[in-house]
Order: sequence, then structure tokens, then C-alpha cells
Amino acid sequence: MRGVEREVPTEGAAMPAKDEIPSTLQRSPEHAQEIFAKTLDSANETYGPGERAHRTAFAAVKHEYEKVGDHWEEKESSGPSDDGAAGTRGSGETQGGVDANATKAHLMEVAKRLDVHGRSTMDKDELVQAIKHANDRATAAARK
Repeated sequence: MRGVEREVPTEGAAMPAKDEIPSTLQRSPEHAQEIFAKTLDSANETYGPGERAHRTAFAAVKHEYEKVGDHWEEKESSGPSDDGAAGTRGSGETQGGVDANATKAHLMEVAKRLDVHGRSTMDKDELVQAIKHANDRATAAARK
């Protein structure tokens, strides 16, 4: 916003409180939590607190991690996880943290770990959707 002064945090400013980090990230490696927290702090300074800052922080996590079940795991290679994540805001549907750009073999391995039934007959797009649904179920169960 032009003409509006914002308070700039001093060096060593506190990271977001543990309860501000989403539960899926709390069950994930510390590095993923750090990426989220640092990006959220920066995005809050740039955009102000709110949805846009959180979307920005999750986008940073999704470049390095993929969602597997109720947590995030490091990807084999960094970069956008799907076409929606590669575009600009609102440019397409994302796959909820599933690395849609991964190989079919990798997606089959993730689907096997999540016990996705019928995975052997699925094409790559179907695997992405099945993993996304399995992740949503696992996250909901972990929150209970």
C-alpha cells in the first residue's frame, strides 16, 4: 500500500508461534516448518497478515516438499508441484501439495504407501487425484 508505513521487525524477530504453523507442517521435518515460518514472516511484511501471506508461505513449502498423507516430505527435486502452482495467483487448480510433476513410478510408490486401492490400473492424473484424496483423509483423521 502506497503511503502506509509498516513496522519493520528487527533482526532476530520471533518466528510464528507453534500454533500458527499448520498441523500438517507440525508433523513434518523442521526444515519445512522453517521455510513456512520465514516465508510467512516476509509475506506478512509485504502483503500484511492474511490469506495471501499464508498462500505465499505454502507455495514456498510446495517447491521443496510434497504432501504425503498427513505430513510433508522432501521432494526429489525442487520446483512447482503442478501447473497451477507454477502460474500466477488464481491461474489454475493446484493439487493440494501432491507433486503432479513427479514420475508415474514415484506417484505409484506414494500411492502404495497410502494404500490407494486400484492404483495399478490408474494413469498419472488418476494417481494424483487418488493421492490428493488419500492425503485429505489422512489429514482429517490426524486432526481428530
